[in-house]
Amino acid sequence: MILSMTAFGSGTARHDDTQLTIELRGVNSRFLDLHFKLPDEYRHTESRLRELLSARLLRGKVEIRLASQGARSDAARIPDMAALEALARQLAQVRSILPDTPAPRLQEVLQWLGGQAEQADPGEREQAQLALTLEAAETALSQFVQAREREGARLAEVVMGCADTIATILDGLEPQLPGIQDDYRQKLQARLQESVAQAFPGGFAHIGGQELSERLASEANLFALRIDVAEEIARLRSHLAELRHLLQHGASEDARGKRTSAGKRLDFLFQEMNREANTLGSKSGALIMTRAAMDLKLQIEQMREQAANFE
Repeated sequence: MILSMTAFGSGTARHDDTQLTIELRGVNSRFLDLHFKLPDEYRHTESRLRELLSARLLRGKVEIRLASQGARSDAARIPDMAALEALARQLAQVRSILPDTPAPRLQEVLQWLGGQAEQADPGEREQAQLALTLEAAETALSQFVQAREREGARLAEVVMGCADTIATILDGLEPQLPGIQDDYRQKLQARLQESVAQAFPGGFAHIGGQELSERLASEANLFALRIDVAEEIARLRSHLAELRHLLQHGASEDARGKRTSAGKRLDFLFQEMNREANTLGSKSGALIMTRAAMDLKLQIEQMREQAANFE
């Protein structure tokens, strides 16, 4: 399936008193370009996030935003009673020396208890943060890829419509090629007569067979080069078949099992199609051929603009 590089995905994960949200925003880029906007306390999760995204995405500029907040307010938290009793004993010891020492406010107590919990086992806290981050990232990435698929399908329909128009142009052009060839052949005969008359003003009696054959062969070769566009049309049809295959199957795998970008392959394909259209237009001076070449280039350019968003 063909994928777009423009998409959005969001995922949320909760554990105890923490709620974490990750947002992915993607736009066009020639390569995979990941930009992380993480709070300092979650910087240690960046490498694992990069591995997760790089395994699923081939191209695009992706911005990763992470936001974390408490699911419950400090006032609603249930304090650790053992830690609270330890704090009371410490306060009593201080007051035995400084009787006027005021009691801390509830907010200060809860913040202190939270700080103690974090200092107790920072490694365990980071592991919990990483697990929560990856859970939210998996959800966000799933939404992100699904959005890419939907947008890619819509763009593929537009490109397929242009491909059908190109096929119609070729279908209309091929039946007229014999008539174009006949017209050119008549012009060639007149040109041959004029050319021979100028080369031999005294008449044809003194024209050697070899000289006449060389002149006719030269003009015939020119005719073949100028008028034969069957090869260009055949290549354009072959490119259309490859285009439809890429639109249906999207990214593929190379010999090493590595996924390859469908967007890059399409860009190369459109370059080749444009080359054939230019050659087709330059091979004949017939107006119908010139118009067909211009129409082909217009459709190819429209496909190129849409495919610039393909992964």
